[in-house]
Amino acid sequence: MRVWIDQDLCTGDGLCVDHCPDVFVQLEDGIAYVAEGGVALNDPGGSGSLAWVAGRNVDDVIHAAEACPGECIFIEVERPVAEVVEPATAAA
Repeated sequence: MRVWIDQDLCTGDGLCVDHCPDVFVQLEDGIAYVAEGGVALNDPGGSGSLAWVAGRNVDDVIHAAEACPGECIFIEVERPVAEVVEPATAAA
C-alpha cells in the first residue's frame, strides 16, 4: 500500500500525525506530508510524494484518512498480478 497527501486540500489540523507519526509529518508551513524512512516526501503532485506503508502502519494510515477533515489523504493499493490477469477460458 502507498499513500500520498494533496497539500492543496490539507487543513493543517495534524490529525494524521496523531494517528500515524511514522508515516505523516507536519512541516514548518503547517501542512502535512507523507514520510518514508523518516524523510518527508515533498514533491506535490509528483510520484515522489508516494510513500510505501509498512504493514504495521496500514490500519493507522486508513484511520488517518478516514479522520482527515480535508479529505486530502489518498491511499493506493497494489493488487497482486494474479488478481489483475483474467483467468484463461477453457476451449469449447
